[in-house]
Amino acid sequence: MNLVFVYGTLKRGFANHHLMEGQEFVGAARTAPGYALYDFEGFPGMVADAAAAEGVGGEVWSVDDECLSGLDVLEGTSEGLYHRERVPLLEPFAQRHVEAYLYLRSVEGAKKLGGVWGR
Repeated sequence: MNLVFVYGTLKRGFANHHLMEGQEFVGAARTAPGYALYDFEGFPGMVADAAAAEGVGGEVWSVDDECLSGLDVLEGTSEGLYHRERVPLLEPFAQRHVEAYLYLRSVEGAKKLGGVWGR
């Protein structure tokens, strides 16, 4: 099983959450400072940002390999839209290996959000 931090449309109650069906919700989580969210009109993108003191809020899910492959397709990892990598989270996940999707394209012109998308 793989631990994945989701912060946008994959969260409970949002458009792509159905892709998490059959997977295990582990808990609410927040990244360590150094990450920021940008709005791309219908979905967010998380980027590394040394100036971001708040971090990003989301959920940690335990997903199987099949689900993870599907998430990679959704997030466009082969097209260079997002890249999945380990991100530091605050407790209780600080010592766990958790990956998230980081947005790879330019954020120029995109609206910078607070620490949570889709409140």
